[in-house]
Amino acid sequence: MVFILAALMIIFVFAQVLMSHSNKKIENPNYVVLKDFGEFEVRQYDSMIMANTPLNSNNYEQNASDGFRRVAAYIFGQNEKEEKIAMTSPVFMEMGSTPSMSFVMPKQYKKEQLPNPTVKNVELVDVKPMRLAVIAFSGYANDEKIASYRKKLIGLMVKNDIKPGKQFYFLGYNAPWQVLGRKNEVAIEIIESK
Repeated sequence: MVFILAALMIIFVFAQVLMSHSNKKIENPNYVVLKDFGEFEVRQYDSMIMANTPLNSNNYEQNASDGFRRVAAYIFGQNEKEEKIAMTSPVFMEMGSTPSMSFVMPKQYKKEQLPNPTVKNVELVDVKPMRLAVIAFSGYANDEKIASYRKKLIGLMVKNDIKPGKQFYFLGYNAPWQVLGRKNEVAIEIIESK
């Protein structure tokens, strides 16, 4: 019995390490780190195309699963061409005035090349370049952690004379079944001084 448990534990750890390594091969959106403050960084994201679905509220725990399923259905083939589209990372969950969840489309596509969604409440949207302040945390995300890191990030931004906007995002990088090496981020728009 002990041998079986030990073998299962080794298989589990090995699978987690493989999953963590394979995440490094998943495409991420283009951005440039404009300044690294140690605890957070300021990034300039390029424009991107997203498969987007609206959410009922900013509550992560209530909405993450439904939103993820809808946008995942689109990339897994619920579209006019029944075409599978490569998954990218992170998943963007907009948590400001218009809550939504989005997958960034792979860079190889122009919007007109992407098949139209057949999933209800999923649409393709163009996202303009964004300047965001970003703070990272590990482990599983929940509403309390997201709120705590948002508050911390706002404090760090103000301390460094960076004006936070109202729009903020949760960025999730890992599948729910990945236990080790989880990465999450909270990002807040930056209001540029005139």
